[in-house]
Amino acid sequence: MHPRPNQRLSSQAMAFVLAGGRGSRLKELTDRRAKPAVYFGGKTRIIDFALSNALNSGIRKMAIATQYKAHSLIRHMQRGWGFFRAERNEYLDILPASQRVSETQWYLGTADAVTQNIDIVDSYGVKYIIVLAGDHIYKMDYEIMLRQHVDTGADVTIGCLTVPRKEASAFGVMDIDKSGRILDFLEKPKNPPGMPGDPNSTLASMGIYVFDWAFLRDLLKRDAEDDNSSHDFGNDLIPQIVKNGKAMAHQFAESCVKSGLEEEPYWRDVGTIDAFWQANIDLTDFVPKLDLYDSSWPIWTYAEIVPPAKFIHDEDGRRGSAVSSLVSGDCIVSGSEVRNSLLFTGVRSHSYSSLEYAVVLPYVTVNRKARLKNCVIDRGVIIPEGLVVGEDADEDGKWFRRTDQGVVLITQDMIDARAAKLQ
Repeated sequence: MHPRPNQRLSSQAMAFVLAGGRGSRLKELTDRRAKPAVYFGGKTRIIDFALSNALNSGIRKMAIATQYKAHSLIRHMQRGWGFFRAERNEYLDILPASQRVSETQWYLGTADAVTQNIDIVDSYGVKYIIVLAGDHIYKMDYEIMLRQHVDTGADVTIGCLTVPRKEASAFGVMDIDKSGRILDFLEKPKNPPGMPGDPNSTLASMGIYVFDWAFLRDLLKRDAEDDNSSHDFGNDLIPQIVKNGKAMAHQFAESCVKSGLEEEPYWRDVGTIDAFWQANIDLTDFVPKLDLYDSSWPIWTYAEIVPPAKFIHDEDGRRGSAVSSLVSGDCIVSGSEVRNSLLFTGVRSHSYSSLEYAVVLPYVTVNRKARLKNCVIDRGVIIPEGLVVGEDADEDGKWFRRTDQGVVLITQDMIDARAAKLQ
């Protein structure tokens, strides 16, 4: 009897994660780190979601293309994702832009990031490649998408979200026929097309593409020689395949992983301060839209070994308490009130202070009598005694970055600049 090869498509696939972008809409949050390395959800970072999806889908070969301020991201990969073993035919390679093509050339676009690493992808010996954006929050089984790609004989299969038509102008959108074949791909159109049977909705690209590697390799080689190309998947390669080949849409609802708590497929681009704040605060809801407690689909990350959270003092006006909040390990809530907030590892909140609708990144110190509302506080910030944020828009805007929706971003540089002015 001949041994049967592994039939799972994921065992013949690799995930190529594009994690080189700055994420400039996150403003000062990405001054020191790339967008995929930004903290999310109390313990994890944004990139952990794409990587955990790949791992849970059975993919054991991954490559991460990095470029902008990659140190924080690379360090996180080394600490949290260093368990892949080459002897088990599993790999996680970090691919910084490294002058592989010429001494002057960084990654020119999303497609070029793959082109410059063709020889490395070749060495994996894979049949399929899944190109992923490293900066979205969602849970998805890529095996289902791979299966559709093979069954339909597509040249490319694109992961798609159903969005209200009036919001679709912010995305790359698809016009499809009843079989799901993509007839047209439009990058951020003013008048997006409706869907068959649902004219008020539009299919938007998630930035997830499945290719046969042999097909994509040939396409990338030709694209690299085209001087008129911006070497980008969304701008150049995908429209070309839609026009000349077979591009299929894969609807996220078919492969979204839901635990039973989630009522609808959850996908978020946390690319703005407002969206980042909202997605984190959403996790504090009684029934959150994203279930992080689902042990069948764990989100892997680097977890520091720290003591449990601690709440101290119990007298009127000085009670360490947290309501409708997520509080990570090594936090000490000392005579402080925390409501509808998310505290990352190592936060210290001192007596008579209050936090409400606050997203507090690791190792922040909130000193006495500070009142903070509707804000995002960057890692390691020391909040001075008595600081009030979220009550006076003009005062907030004078020192900190305040969004149109009233969310305030606080960094240590802003705190230091304020202190220097007030001296």
